[in-house]
Amino acid sequence: MTGDEAYQLHVSMRQFGIAGSVVPLDPGNMAGAWCAVDEDGQDVTGHVLARVAAARARRPERGFVVSR
Repeated sequence: MTGDEAYQLHVSMRQFGIAGSVVPLDPGNMAGAWCAVDEDGQDVTGHVLARVAAARARRPERGFVVSR
């Protein structure tokens, strides 16, 4: 994923309480590919993308809905 996509994924992870970090595959090339890693440094990008998609698809159960 690109840097912009990584930023959006990071925001979504924080919004939905998904643990992990988004880091560049090559730390010397910030414009290169990025991935999501867990606390052990293992690539969990696919798992995180699936959890974010599932969280976005859920409907609010209670409270207020605020459009952006």
